[in-house]
Amino acid sequence: MIDAGADTSGLPKNLEAEQALLGQIMYDNAVMERLPDALRAEHFFEPYHQRIFEACGGAITAGRTAEPTLLASTLSADPAFSEYGGLRYLADLVDRAPPAANAKDYARDIRDLSDRRTLIRVSGDIAASAGDMAAPAAEHVASAEAALFSLAETGDQSKGIQSFRDAMSGAVDMIEAAYRRDGALSGLSTHLIDLDHKLGGLHPSDLLILAGRPSMGKTALATNIAYRVADAYEAVQDADAPRGLRTVNGGVVLFYSLEMSAEQLAMRIIADVAEVSGDKLRKGEIDANQFRRIKEVQARLAEIPLYIDATGGLPIAKLAARARRQKRKTGLDLIVVDYLQLITTGANAQKNRVQEVSEITGALKALAKDLGVPVLALSQLSRKVEEREDKRPQLSDLRESGSIEQDADAVMFVYREAYYLGRAEPKEGSVEHVAWVDEMGKVQGQAEVIIGKQRHGPIGTVRLSFDDDTTRFGNLAREGQYEARYPYGDA
Repeated sequence: MIDAGADTSGLPKNLEAEQALLGQIMYDNAVMERLPDALRAEHFFEPYHQRIFEACGGAITAGRTAEPTLLASTLSADPAFSEYGGLRYLADLVDRAPPAANAKDYARDIRDLSDRRTLIRVSGDIAASAGDMAAPAAEHVASAEAALFSLAETGDQSKGIQSFRDAMSGAVDMIEAAYRRDGALSGLSTHLIDLDHKLGGLHPSDLLILAGRPSMGKTALATNIAYRVADAYEAVQDADAPRGLRTVNGGVVLFYSLEMSAEQLAMRIIADVAEVSGDKLRKGEIDANQFRRIKEVQARLAEIPLYIDATGGLPIAKLAARARRQKRKTGLDLIVVDYLQLITTGANAQKNRVQEVSEITGALKALAKDLGVPVLALSQLSRKVEEREDKRPQLSDLRESGSIEQDADAVMFVYREAYYLGRAEPKEGSVEHVAWVDEMGKVQGQAEVIIGKQRHGPIGTVRLSFDDDTTRFGNLAREGQYEARYPYGDA
């Protein structure tokens, strides 16, 4: 075969496979269309081969023929062009090209060897950094796991610099997905119609903050969304997708419940779906018919891909590592964190809490981008809300805000007027009480989700229904939408 230059690196490579594939492409340009999308120029070991592959791709994309004579004008300025024999080298690649039917096999071999070289490089970096005694061992472990996860997902440590052509292709794919859903959504559906309409669904790589004062229902809303996404999960076989499955509806959900136990969270979902008061469930005040419904719901809910991690005080590095592990194991489409002020950085205690929360939100945003899934993180609000006459929250109320507002792609607030009004009941029989009853009738069973920031869309207020007994959020005047999902009545 043609000499591709001496190499003494000892790294795994197959220069003959690279030459064979390049020859096949220049002999029959249609071969390029049949190659796996995952194969890129940087996967070739020989730098000159990388540039030949790029030149072929550029010519074909532009509608030109990629053959030795025409490519020579593009490559002639490259120092390696003369070093390798100029046009003669390109022509020899074509002359000695094997049958094009083997192109995918050569491409897979080139990609596999590239991954092995990257693994060797990453392993060396891990070994070198482990000797840094200034950082905790847990930090090195988390960093190593992140690097290995990135390799497992993409075959490289990072996406690096990306051409606008590639970025545009991804954007058009998202637009096409929304278009094929009749313009419905480009992200995961929360199954709350007005909220979906405002957000366009929950988008991959987005960090969404859901904040509220205690008892407003932020955990209930997050739980409702998590359940509905998992309950709607559908996947199809796809050899090119991770684990051979591609999600087509709903998704696999990982719920970090740092405040409540897994059993308490499960009880909320059971109460919601079985339409039984959560308070009665806790006290055991249910009848035989309600218990039968609970057992039926249990059998159905056992099949949904909803995973709960109820570890308290979880450091952000471990949270991210567990999310990566879960994605490798089961796939992952949505992460919910309840709530971000309970996450720690695992670092020294000299940092103040505002700095810590800023690090945490930055890490959650990075995790969303790294895994390509939306992260819905709950947050507390400061007591300043209680001091105002109008207790509707605003961005300045975010507790220990730091970079919460800056890092988040969307910030939402849960607000229930009935909660505050119910605690200001005038004396029964008074004129004020009559007015109070009338006002309570207008707001009872309702909630607001105030979108205070949205990087990719409008802000505004979404009104939802709220059932205090089952802590279920639903759609105002559109309850029939969920009869198929909730077997015991409207949701």
